[in-house]
Amino acid sequence: MKNQISTLPDQTLDGSTMVDGAYQSMRRRILDNIWAPGYQALEQEIALQLGMSRTPVREALIRLANEGLVEVIPRRGMRVLPVSANDMKEIYEILTALESMAAEMLAARKPTDAELKPLVAANNAMAKALAKDDLDAWAAADESFHERLVNLAGNKMLADAVFSYWDRAHRARMFSLRLRPKPVNSTQEHMAMVERIRSGDAAGAAAVYREHRQRASRELLVIFERFRLQQM
Repeated sequence: MKNQISTLPDQTLDGSTMVDGAYQSMRRRILDNIWAPGYQALEQEIALQLGMSRTPVREALIRLANEGLVEVIPRRGMRVLPVSANDMKEIYEILTALESMAAEMLAARKPTDAELKPLVAANNAMAKALAKDDLDAWAAADESFHERLVNLAGNKMLADAVFSYWDRAHRARMFSLRLRPKPVNSTQEHMAMVERIRSGDAAGAAAVYREHRQRASRELLVIFERFRLQQM
């Protein structure tokens, strides 16, 4: 899900590739907080940053607006949208429902150990990162675990919906990463999910996933309240 930021010369790309390149580059700037909440820019300014014309930029902005990452302002370009505490509450409610459904679907089809191996590997990487107090590496491995699990469920439309909401929550999660309690419970909860999925316990897998996301939501909302943050 990671993409390097680069300029994208028009002459090397066809129309659809140019739009996708502009979309990925702008999305990465937003998720990495290079374009912070409230950042505004005209289409022409963005086109200059990306090294391309305004047309693919305009189309890419429409995609980002549909995903809730930016607001397109007529004759004024775009503004990066912040995420409020209530936004995060609602996003986590949606993610909890969708991701627990993915865990249930995956467990119901009883995947092989080979299919589950990447989940175990991601969880082991989380544990190693936490032992080194490397929270950035921990967050990357945690994201990998959840991404792989959702993809293994085999429902593309569900996965697309989940990943869209992940993008909206990403900045708040990363901003609060060092303000929350050390995530020592996550690896244990992940392994509990894997074991229930391996055994075909669909209801149990969904229940563990649901509690896992609900705990994360509670911890994040406490950060908003403790630091009196209106938005991130």
